[in-house]
Amino acid sequence: MQHSRFNRSYSFLVVGVLSAVLLSACSDLNPFDGGEDDEILPGTRISVLALERALRPNLNAVDTQIVLPAPEDTTTWSQAGGLSHHAMHHMVIGAAPRVVWRANAGSGSGERNRTLGEPVVADGRVFVLDAKSFVAAFNANNGDRLWRRELVSKDEEDAHFLGGGLAHEGGLVFATTGFAEVVALNAQSGRTVWRGKVEAPIRSAPSVNGGRVFVTTVDNQVFALSARTGERLWTYSGVSSQTILLGGGSPAVDGGVVIAPFTNGEIAALRVDNGSVLWSDSVIAVRRTEAAASLTDIRGRPVIDRGRVYAVGHSGILVSIDLRTGQRVWDVPVPGVYQPWIAGDFLYATTIDSEVVCVDVRTGQIMWVTQLRRFEDSDNQEDRIIWTGPSIASDRLIVFSSNEEALALSPYSGSVLGDIELRAPVTISPVFANSTMYVYDDDGTLLAYR
Repeated sequence: MQHSRFNRSYSFLVVGVLSAVLLSACSDLNPFDGGEDDEILPGTRISVLALERALRPNLNAVDTQIVLPAPEDTTTWSQAGGLSHHAMHHMVIGAAPRVVWRANAGSGSGERNRTLGEPVVADGRVFVLDAKSFVAAFNANNGDRLWRRELVSKDEEDAHFLGGGLAHEGGLVFATTGFAEVVALNAQSGRTVWRGKVEAPIRSAPSVNGGRVFVTTVDNQVFALSARTGERLWTYSGVSSQTILLGGGSPAVDGGVVIAPFTNGEIAALRVDNGSVLWSDSVIAVRRTEAAASLTDIRGRPVIDRGRVYAVGHSGILVSIDLRTGQRVWDVPVPGVYQPWIAGDFLYATTIDSEVVCVDVRTGQIMWVTQLRRFEDSDNQEDRIIWTGPSIASDRLIVFSSNEEALALSPYSGSVLGDIELRAPVTISPVFANSTMYVYDDDGTLLAYR
């Protein structure tokens, strides 16, 4: 593998009346700071709140053997989360993956603009939406750029570009933007086929299923559009929230049901054909007392698998819900902002406290917990590291970080198997197709590992 490293600072943006300090160290939030004249007592200080929230494996889980389904390759990664249900189980990648090509995919993340959407792979091409709302298509085998198109008009060039993502179906690439638009492009040429306007910005990727495009706006409206024409088919309006995280979770679609996550901590199950409500639930941990828990946002994509819905909220809870009835099966105290990953009977999640957790989906028991590095400056607990949601490929659990590092962990024990030094931070989860892992870093570089 190619190794190089550059030190960079990184901050995770939060939108709303709360500042990003809510996601920094607990010591920064201490309301009882007495000032410089107070006596400083010796010893290591441990937050009582941290002790209350510590995740531990369930004692009854020691007798359960973790068995994963066999790795299975795919030729397409058609949308965020892989397919519309977001349950990709066990992907395929080489035993010693290395970078086989890299390409400049456009503008990377900066103070004004951010990339939030995963790449999409279909028909031998990789499609990327950059931080300034340009869509580009690349040859999946060698990284050659095939076309590039701008999504915004000239009068919006000086605006902030926040959010959006891509999906592919039927020879079309669907793009969402922070300018309250859904755009359909011809996948071969990049030509605009149709544009659809909605009432608020979109900061999550679209979901596509059965000729319908589903998008969720920042004010918790769900729109179903015709994939062929862009015609609005139905709309659902949830309750908006004044304080939200940057980004958003794409709806999960399967079995005639749309599972929509909202910024107020609610998830709603809607009928695909008309948008009527089947059930709803609130993914909020009522027992958390630290300031960050007031952010109720569900930023991670929900997952639908074998009649169950799995969703994680920032405020501190991971839930399993029956898809048809809406009855909650179990919940565990896991706070997260990335989609959990299901592989067979086991669910993996990355927490906002830099933990990786394995949960038995049959019982809700925590199988193991691995603490990753939390801060770039561990001594002063400064510059919090952001770890992406986990991916499972060829018996490895893979996470990337804002600290220019990727780790491979054992999905069976949580032990660290190896690491890769990166050239830039990576805060978007990788995607997989044709035994290749595609990574889109924060500098705007698209990399292919085989």
